[in-house]
Amino acid sequence: MAKDIEAAAAAEGGEYMAKDYSDPPPAPLIDAEELTKWSLYRAVIAEFVATLLFLYITVATVIGYKHQSDPGANATDAACSGVGILGIAWAFGGMIFILVYCTAGVSGGHINPAVTFGLFLARKVSLVRAVLYIVAQSLGAICGVGLVKGFQSAFYVRYGGGANELSDGYSKGTGLAAEIIGTFVLVYTVFSATDPKRNARDSHVPVLAPLPIGFAVFMVHLATIPITGTGINPARSLGAAVIYNQHKAWHDHWIFWVGPLIGAAIAAAYHQYVLRASAAKLGSSSSFRG
Repeated sequence: MAKDIEAAAAAEGGEYMAKDYSDPPPAPLIDAEELTKWSLYRAVIAEFVATLLFLYITVATVIGYKHQSDPGANATDAACSGVGILGIAWAFGGMIFILVYCTAGVSGGHINPAVTFGLFLARKVSLVRAVLYIVAQSLGAICGVGLVKGFQSAFYVRYGGGANELSDGYSKGTGLAAEIIGTFVLVYTVFSATDPKRNARDSHVPVLAPLPIGFAVFMVHLATIPITGTGINPARSLGAAVIYNQHKAWHDHWIFWVGPLIGAAIAAAYHQYVLRASAAKLGSSSSFRG
């Protein structure tokens, strides 16, 4: 039905005028008035707490798995002990699903500086909100990993602290590419799952946005854990590196900021200027007219 309306509008006026959805106005670059609103600080607190919980559960899962699969600690069938890579991927994807569901109505449920950066580039959030979110996410990640170290002090350093490191046999270029592609998948999914056009067209289908976002995180972890341990979230990588604080964790740390930020920027550009390019602009070219 929507396609029929659009076709009729294009035939009558040559322009794409029939929109059955409305895009929110672009966020201002700097909104000083936003600093006076409690809703901003409530959202920042939500991002801090969500990222803390995310890092606590996921890094604790990683440390627990490495301990259970350690032949020195579990001589009996150690290779088959613990949750395995599949379980780790589920921990990351499942926590994102839960936390995005819980915080989406308060802060948007970013829980990731790369997501915040991508949404900022697409003018979905202001610069003020983006900066405060990234600071809150980074501090929350550090506190979350700090809790893991406090509760599992006997195993934390021994099993690498859950820090992201480039695996042996992979070049820096490969690690960077893995982070770019993995973050692109995540941020592309975020844009698609929260697109107002999709929500309007698929209003008859109960779509829960956090679900595909969580699955995106899960699938990316399956692909990139063997390469980089899977960053795709600079706050996650920073929190683990700060608390673990060993040379190898810092040596390639730039990969886990540069890669995700590039991937987020590409996803934002792809969604905004390719998938959501204005049909009116497309219609202005004769090659798109009948």
